[in-house]
Amino acid sequence: MKKFKYLKLSKTKKLRYIDNYFKEKLYLIFLPGFMSDIEGKKPQTFLKYAIKKKIGFLSFEYSGHGKSSGVFTKGNISTWSEDAKKVIKKIIKNNNFILIGSSMGAWIGLNQFKYFKSKIKGFIGIGSAPEFLTKLMWNKFSKKTKQELLKKGKIFVKNGGYEYPITLQLIKDGKKNKVLNKRINSKINVTMIHGQKDEVVPTFFSKQVLKLFNKAKKKIVIIKNGDHSLSNQKQLQRIIRELDTVVKDIS
Repeated sequence: MKKFKYLKLSKTKKLRYIDNYFKEKLYLIFLPGFMSDIEGKKPQTFLKYAIKKKIGFLSFEYSGHGKSSGVFTKGNISTWSEDAKKVIKKIIKNNNFILIGSSMGAWIGLNQFKYFKSKIKGFIGIGSAPEFLTKLMWNKFSKKTKQELLKKGKIFVKNGGYEYPITLQLIKDGKKNKVLNKRINSKINVTMIHGQKDEVVPTFFSKQVLKLFNKAKKKIVIIKNGDHSLSNQKQLQRIIRELDTVVKDIS
């Protein structure tokens, strides 16, 4: 399997990534979710697919994630979207690419359309969670939780068997990164894949993402009995089938 590498963005910032380098080829870019790394089943599955199909691949860890530099609680959607933009520009350069965003990664992915527009040839969301900080956290917090966050600046939130440190600056930044009120005119394939039994992010979010695309070839795939991670073998094979359709349509 390919080795992990580090991309130095500044004197204090380096991000860990994995790639399948091609000078002039279509690339797949996998954008991981909140607090995720690139050692999981999804990035490894997409990398294997890219190697088999002889196309480019890139996945990386945002600052404060995995083994990238930085402190997680100092990061936010703006920072991680900027990380994505810089890594794509440095590694993908002028190549066209398909974005695959998992959970928060779909939000980061939607933020890339303003930078890359015609370079993005397809968009796949897996349990997409744009604006989750406002819609699934802040808006649903109790009065007591909101007061604690305003007072302390940081709280811990349990969700789907995980515990996340949530900062006030993260919530505030999330409110600045609205994407569900925008419209994207790209004539591309947009496929949203969501688990029917996702207890972290409702399928409603994937449906909202599809509404953003005016001219795209749109599709939603609800995986029966699927959870939020969609990372067992059968589910990953289904995602690969959908990805393969998008890749074939481009080439």
